[in-house]
Amino acid sequence: MELQETQIGFDINSRVRELEGKYNLLRDRALIINQNLITQYKKTATELNSLNSDIKEIKGDIFKLKETVRHLVSELNSTARKEDVRVLEKYISFWNPLKFMTENDVLKIIQKEAENGRRD
Repeated sequence: MELQETQIGFDINSRVRELEGKYNLLRDRALIINQNLITQYKKTATELNSLNSDIKEIKGDIFKLKETVRHLVSELNSTARKEDVRVLEKYISFWNPLKFMTENDVLKIIQKEAENGRRD
């Protein structure tokens, strides 16, 4: 009977050692997984910060583009339209400024008329 109890004691002892080994292996694996998770978390946090920085930069660029477009639209609103230019073109062609006289031309005509008036 004592042999059987000793056998049971050895069997229990070997099972406890086997369970301790499995426990140690699981603990080591859990530590490795934990370290990998921490490393991945740090990497993800760094990438997230980089993305946030890029997003802020893109938002700034978009704001600048919007301001530029607003400025262009306001400038375009203050420029003449086709119809306005066509109206001016019609008036200029009607008045024909190339046929206008300068002050010197008028003075010459007056002098000529004055000389013709003396001769008559």
